[in-house]
Amino acid sequence: MAPSLHLSRRSVLTAALVAASLVASSLFIAPTAHADAALDKLLAGDHRSDANKARDKFRNPKQTLAFFGVKPNSVVVEALPGGGWYTEVLAPYLRESGTYIALWPATAERGIKAHNDRLAARPALYDKAKLATIRTSNAAGFVPTFEGVAPGSADFVLTFRNVHNLINPDLVDVYFRAFFDMLKPGGVLGVVDHRAKPDTNVKGMIDSGYITEEFVLKRALAAGFKLDAKSDVNNNPKDTKDYPKGVWTLPPTLTEGEKDRAKYLEIGESDRFTMRFVKPAK
Repeated sequence: MAPSLHLSRRSVLTAALVAASLVASSLFIAPTAHADAALDKLLAGDHRSDANKARDKFRNPKQTLAFFGVKPNSVVVEALPGGGWYTEVLAPYLRESGTYIALWPATAERGIKAHNDRLAARPALYDKAKLATIRTSNAAGFVPTFEGVAPGSADFVLTFRNVHNLINPDLVDVYFRAFFDMLKPGGVLGVVDHRAKPDTNVKGMIDSGYITEEFVLKRALAAGFKLDAKSDVNNNPKDTKDYPKGVWTLPPTLTEGEKDRAKYLEIGESDRFTMRFVKPAK
């Protein structure tokens, strides 16, 4: 007798969503060899600290940006840039022929000031970088508003390890709707985040900092995006995702301090999914 196959309803739904949303895209064009060389030079630049350079092996900026399709003449919105790790790569990379726009919550006054201070300290690299703000709410029916980036003007909206922060309070749909509105038809939404084990519930995602691919896929599709491709460039099979203080147990945060520090340094930064979504062309 042939073995029976059992698939959970969630597994079937996920497979159906992926199959329905994968699209062949002629809009994605890889960067040129010249652009690659320019990015290599920036990644090795003295404007980057040794600590930030040391994280390249976990964050894989060159491969990640190539997967998304970012080129020197692209208009790129980086949503929620935090401490500016990707800002110091993207802003100078786009300075001559493209546009870099950092998107901050309008209420994040301290973060915006710190961001502006960082850029002002190196005008030769960051003088052409732009700032945009977004106003959000998780109130039913709220329509996000943003300033500093025109609707339908961006080639790319990129967000790195941020979607898990939008779950509590639940602002994911609001942000994804805004990202959709910012992009040109055919524009790309690039998402990198800490990958949760399948079937992790919302509370588990909030508590651990890990988020399921299925969660992001559903919310992106609901905003109107199509899944174009996924990459394993930021995978980390050493990450067991079962730590006492969630993803923050791992570097760079190392919330446990000296406890099992060597173990967590050996594991490295989290296992991450990397997904490229496309706004359908009209």
